[in-house]
Amino acid sequence: MRHPLRRFTTALALAAVILPMGAACGLGSDAGLIIYSGRNEGLIKPLLDRLEDAVGTGVEVRYGASSELSAQILEEGDGTKADLFLSQDAGALGALAKAGRLEKLPQPTLDKVAGRFRSGTGDWVGLSGRVRVIAYNPNLVAKAPDTVRDLVKPEWKGKIAYAPTNASFQAFVTGMRVLDGDDVTRKWLEGLKANGVKAYENNIAVLDAVDAGQIGLGLINHYYWYERVAEKGESGVTAKLHYLPGADPGALINVAGVGVLKGAAHPATAQKAVDFLLSKEAQTYFSDETKEYPLASGVTSNVPGLPPLDSLKGPEIDLGELESLQETLTMLREAGMV
Repeated sequence: MRHPLRRFTTALALAAVILPMGAACGLGSDAGLIIYSGRNEGLIKPLLDRLEDAVGTGVEVRYGASSELSAQILEEGDGTKADLFLSQDAGALGALAKAGRLEKLPQPTLDKVAGRFRSGTGDWVGLSGRVRVIAYNPNLVAKAPDTVRDLVKPEWKGKIAYAPTNASFQAFVTGMRVLDGDDVTRKWLEGLKANGVKAYENNIAVLDAVDAGQIGLGLINHYYWYERVAEKGESGVTAKLHYLPGADPGALINVAGVGVLKGAAHPATAQKAVDFLLSKEAQTYFSDETKEYPLASGVTSNVPGLPPLDSLKGPEIDLGELESLQETLTMLREAGMV
């Protein structure tokens, strides 16, 4: 199960608790590479086991929410033990880049990934992509809307599901803030709330509710549906997906990515790890196991029915600008959404 992002406002407090625990456990005493991973252990551990063989040294991994680990790295400063930060979303990487905590990556590494899926300043790179979509139940909804902006209209009252504590939903709202401004986004959130939007614990629960006909449509990432279809077959899944056209905020293409920490104790090994994560082996893992889009050039998705990434326009946005999560959470709280 993909776990929802905990609130960024608790991150520094949690970091203060987690750091002594790591020190007590002797983190890094024997490892040749230390990774802070914001990706769920059950999801990423098989690939990191392969990474250990690829870099030829011991690897230690600390798991947690991307926002918490990013805040912890900022709190640790030059004393961080982390060599590599593996993030669930671009926003947490953007926060570290803004604070000057990431090393510049070599141009050959950056060139493996299209410019829109990596840092504009060259200090982090995307590894896998996920697209925001609308899941809908065709027995309840004849046609999903072509823009999330229409979800505040009366025709969708009581028919919308979302996961407000999920990192990808929060990144989407942050993206809307970047594209449309805070005033427009705040008004949209207030309209969504007034329209009876129903909150669920996570995206899996949203998809479950849509699939079971408990609600008409839900805001999720694409891969949840493809994972369900891989498990049950398309005939066993009632819900359908609608990819929003054009540059709608609801069509955001976000990335999981990686950056090397400034002052890392093992910079050469960390760089070797980044290149492994962009290798065909690792990129194929993301396609086959997580149903995400591989981002390295020369690697294509193996997921049946998944639209080619280059066929999806999505909004034009610097993903590094998704770092203003605290402001998004404040807005969500003020709108009564979390």
